[in-house]
Amino acid sequence: MAREKIGYRQPPKSGRFKPGQSGNPRGRPEGSTNLATDLLAELREKVTVREGGRPRRISKQRALIKSLMVKALQGNVRATTAMLALYARVATEAADDSASLIAEDEIQILRRFAPRLMKRLTKEKSNDLGDRKKAG
Repeated sequence: MAREKIGYRQPPKSGRFKPGQSGNPRGRPEGSTNLATDLLAELREKVTVREGGRPRRISKQRALIKSLMVKALQGNVRATTAMLALYARVATEAADDSASLIAEDEIQILRRFAPRLMKRLTKEKSNDLGDRKKAG
């Protein structure tokens, strides 16, 4: 009697799936979500923030954007970079749509302007730090 060959990529016949049999018969549990779904759900949740002394309910996504913008306006170079990159990405995605509000030439202007702005902000930031060291 010939012995069946067992080894790499040749499991024993008794361990192989039968034709029509699934390797995962119960499948993914119903109602389970992936990372993207969980992230979107989390960003859509509402939080209370104070604007102008008044409490306001906004999405966490909106709160993150507002927080990033405040830091960018205060001169935080990383926040400015992140904000410009986010804007460029959104503007580029919007340009793909036929009903775009931002023209292609405007997007090109933004792409050329962003590096110059970053250079200027970095220079101003280093000057501010130098002035503080002299004053301190």
